[in-house]
Order: sequence, then structure tokens, then C-alpha cells
Amino acid sequence: MGTLSLPKAGRVYVDTAPVIYTVERKPDYEALLQPLWDAMDTQSIEVVSSELTLLETLVKPLKDGAQTLAWDYETFLTATRLQLHPITTTILKNAARLRADANLKTPDAIHAATALATGCSQLITNDGDFRKVASLQIVILKDVV
Repeated sequence: MGTLSLPKAGRVYVDTAPVIYTVERKPDYEALLQPLWDAMDTQSIEVVSSELTLLETLVKPLKDGAQTLAWDYETFLTATRLQLHPITTTILKNAARLRADANLKTPDAIHAATALATGCSQLITNDGDFRKVASLQIVILKDVV
């Protein structure tokens, strides 16, 4: 297993996948992501995501009637040091520009626009489409494992 390379300070963005892997304790990624969450807990870095992550993580548990899992997601996203950034008009305008320029899907464009708006130096994901955003340092987890 590889090692996740994190900045020594600053902000790191996570899209929905790292949250899912952590809350659902996916064995391929749980240990890989632990240094990120440890750095967040010790406040050496700030971890940011979009409010969109809350929506994306809750859909399947709600559909499946898995209330405990839905609660686990809500707790992780709202009761830790992870910062959920609101989806603002500015974020949506920038996301539209990213969709037009990089041909990203709408959720990915919102995540990328949020990462840029919050000054994140890195975006951690498992979606290679984010590589189309040249202004962000993208870490694809499956490339690290």
C-alpha cells in the first residue's frame, strides 16, 4: 500500500469518495486515509468539502432504509473538524465555467469550484475526471493504493 502525500499545512479538499471509504470502513482505503483525518484532528491541516457531500452520502442509506449509516454520515460530516462549505451562487457560476471548460459532470464541477473557492492546495478523490482541472493538485486514491 502506498502513502498519502499531504501538505504540511493549509487546506485539503475531499470529495464524497474519501468520506464513504472512511465511514463505511473500506479496507482498501481506510488505512490510506487515516493520516488525513489525523492531520485534521490535530489541526495541522484543514479538511474541506462541499455541502453536496452530505447529499451524496445520504442518498443510498436513505433509499436502503439504513438509518444508522445515514446517521454515521451526518455525524462524520457535521460533528468533526471537517468543514462543509455552502453551495453559493458564486460556486455555481464557477462550476458552470468548469463544466464548460473541462466537461466535468455537475457534481464534480461543484466540488472543484468549492475546492478552488476555499483555497485548497489539494483535492483527494477517486475520480480521474478531476485531472481536467489543471489549477488543482489532484490525488487519485486508486493510484496511491
